[in-house]
Amino acid sequence: MASAIATERTRDQALRRTLETIERHGLKENVSELDLHGYTVLPGVLSAQTIERAKAAILRRAEREAGRRIDPDAATDADFKGMQYLPYLLFDDPVFAEILLEPRPLALVTYLLGESCLLSSMGSHFRGPGGMPLMLHSDNGNGMPAPYSSISMVANVNYALTPYSREAGALAMVPGSHRLQRQPTYHENFTAEGLGPADFAARARRPGGMDDVVWKDPPGAVSMDISPGDAVIWHGNAWHGGFRRERPGVRINLAAYFSRQYVQTQERRGDPAEAELLARCDNNPRLAVLLGARQSYGWRADDWATIYGQRARLAPRGLFD
Repeated sequence: MASAIATERTRDQALRRTLETIERHGLKENVSELDLHGYTVLPGVLSAQTIERAKAAILRRAEREAGRRIDPDAATDADFKGMQYLPYLLFDDPVFAEILLEPRPLALVTYLLGESCLLSSMGSHFRGPGGMPLMLHSDNGNGMPAPYSSISMVANVNYALTPYSREAGALAMVPGSHRLQRQPTYHENFTAEGLGPADFAARARRPGGMDDVVWKDPPGAVSMDISPGDAVIWHGNAWHGGFRRERPGVRINLAAYFSRQYVQTQERRGDPAEAELLARCDNNPRLAVLLGARQSYGWRADDWATIYGQRARLAPRGLFD
C-alpha cells in the first residue's frame, strides 16, 4: 500500500513539474497543437549567432564528407544532389549541446516523453537541389508494430538553419496523422506521376532513375514555411517527410531526436566523449539524463549491481517522470 502511494505521488509530482514548466514558458497553445495536429512550431528559438555557428559546423561536416567546397547559396545538383543525413553531430561543436538544452523545445519533448527521456540522435538532413523527396513516414517505423500507442514513444525537434519553403526543400507534415497510429500507404505518400509502385521501385534502384520524375504531393501534406531559428516539434506517430529542393543552394537543418528511456536509441549512448561533454557543461543534470544517467539497463556482469541497483529506483513510474 505504501509503495502504491509513493508511486502515485511520484507521478503527480512529475506531472506538476511538467505543467509548471509549460506554463512558465508560455507553451499551453503549443501543447494544444501537439495534441490536435501532432506537431507545433516554436518561432525564434535560436539566436542569429547560434544559427551561424551551427550552420558553419554542419557545412564543415558536409564538405568533409563530400570532399569539396559547397556554396550554401549557389550550390547546384552537381555540387550536392538531393538529401544526405549527417549523423552524430553532438560532439562536433559545443553549439550542439547548447541547442539540445534550449528550454522551450525541451519542455515540449518532456511533455511528450517524460523527464527521463533520452537523446536518441542528433544530425542534419542536408539537402541540395534535385534528387528525391524524403518520403512521408512515422518515426516509429523501425520495428515498432502497428497500431502504435497513442502515447508518444519518440519525438523530434527540427531546427531550420536556412529558410524553409516548399521550393527550398522544406519539411512536410500531415496534420492529425499521429492519430492514425500507422505508417502511410504508397498512395498517401509522395508519388511519381505516371509510375505505379513496381515501376517506381525499379526506377529508384537505378542511379539517376528519378531525376526526371514529376512528383505529386501527398494528400494533406503541409509545407513548414519557417525562418532560420524556428523549431518544429512533433509526436512520434506524426507523418513527416521533405519536399525536393527546386532551387540552387542547400537547405540546412538540425534534427534532435528523442525517445522514452526504454526505447533503443539510434546513436549508442555511453560514448567516452559524453563524459568530456558533461564536464565541459558543468555536469548539467538534464544533459546527464538525456545521455543516460537514469538508464538502468545495458549492464554487464561486472557492473550490473552498480548500474541496475542504483538506478532502478530512478526508473519512471508514469507518463511524465
